[in-house]
Amino acid sequence: MRDGVTVGQGVSAWRAVAGVFGACSLVTWMLVQLGLSGTHLDWQPGLWLTQPWRLYTSAWVHYSPMHLGGNLLALALVAWLGIAARIHRNATLAWLMSMPLCHLALLAQPEVLHYGGLSGISHAGVAVVVSWLLLHGRPVQRRIAALLGLGLVAKIWSESPGAEGLRMVAGWDIAVVPWAHASGAVAGVLCVLLTSTAQRAWAKPTAA
Repeated sequence: MRDGVTVGQGVSAWRAVAGVFGACSLVTWMLVQLGLSGTHLDWQPGLWLTQPWRLYTSAWVHYSPMHLGGNLLALALVAWLGIAARIHRNATLAWLMSMPLCHLALLAQPEVLHYGGLSGISHAGVAVVVSWLLLHGRPVQRRIAALLGLGLVAKIWSESPGAEGLRMVAGWDIAVVPWAHASGAVAGVLCVLLTSTAQRAWAKPTAA
């Protein structure tokens, strides 16, 4: 359904989620500056079962001002992308669902002993918009989404996400985890497929 009410709800929800992600990152940064250790919130593979909040809070932990600033900029671009696409509210649900999956997939890279940041969930957001438009968008939206999707795949492929867990990249003052970018994108696609399937199932008329 693409009426004005549904579109408005979807855009508002997408904007709100992006805003919450950004605000939580800023609050977490300030708390760390005041003395809270980021190790209480970031991803650590041996602790997620007993401390499951790390599947969420790890996205809000940043290890340097450059890390925080870069991720907030990326988040703003993802927010703009969803708004420009007039995204459906179920796509926002898919974005939220992708958050723990993105981080849980880091278990495949056991050498990553600590992880924090919005980069994985930002890649998930782009993948959600692309996937949703490919499935539900108008023809012109699908063509644009296909180009964006190719760009996203090319970026992730160029990072060789399965090669090594941590990688120093020129211009950054922290190590990058390419696997988080790939896992975020895959989680975004899977969650869109799940929410789209559920949407179609609910939309079927019941038999008399």
